[in-house]
Amino acid sequence: MANVNWELENCCNREQTVFIVIIACFTLGILALWRTFVITPFKLITVFLHETSHALACKLTCGDVEGMEVHANEGGVTKTRGGIYWVILPAGYLGSSFWGMVLILASTNLLTARIAAGCFGVALLVVLFIADNWFLRGLCIGFIIFLGVIWILQETTSIHILRYVILFIGVMNSLFSVYDIYDDLISRRVNSSDAEKFAQLCPCPCNGVAWGVIWGLISFMFLIVSMYLGLVILS
Repeated sequence: MANVNWELENCCNREQTVFIVIIACFTLGILALWRTFVITPFKLITVFLHETSHALACKLTCGDVEGMEVHANEGGVTKTRGGIYWVILPAGYLGSSFWGMVLILASTNLLTARIAAGCFGVALLVVLFIADNWFLRGLCIGFIIFLGVIWILQETTSIHILRYVILFIGVMNSLFSVYDIYDDLISRRVNSSDAEKFAQLCPCPCNGVAWGVIWGLISFMFLIVSMYLGLVILS
């Protein structure tokens, strides 16, 4: 740990520069194509990770997951029974932001990118069997095939893009999570939102919009931390 360049002295070397430039390019590309069908599958994967985070929080607090759905309109629902509700509710938005950070960091090394892709594929396979609608099943199958093709290209050809695909999914997930929090919880007040339900449970005086702002700041912090730690890893 003593040799870790936490201060980022002599930044930036070639790998750090490439890391920053690619994230900037991905961000600009995502924003430019935000309302096009090209980005839609990756938005839906963010919804998938949102609902998966609800399910993980439920299982980790000794609850049962009874089913999951993701819809073409970028909505989703996770049906749970038991567990600790005040942990399950914020896990969707914060969990998807956290997974975005993990994927960005995993992209800094080919080994960790392989591990991330493998774990992602396993998660898609598990959800395939608990999905409650065919759209989610199709999404899982589609991305399992997509990751499989990228993996084969990485291992058998000169097209080595696995790290960049993992980085793109991470950046997309981080950006969409922040946007989703703003759109769902801050710019418009939805009484059935996770933040409004959380506000009803929490004894503090914050309303749903206030919790949306707090969760949005935490999600944005995950993005900033992922970039900083990525630069540290590459230094």
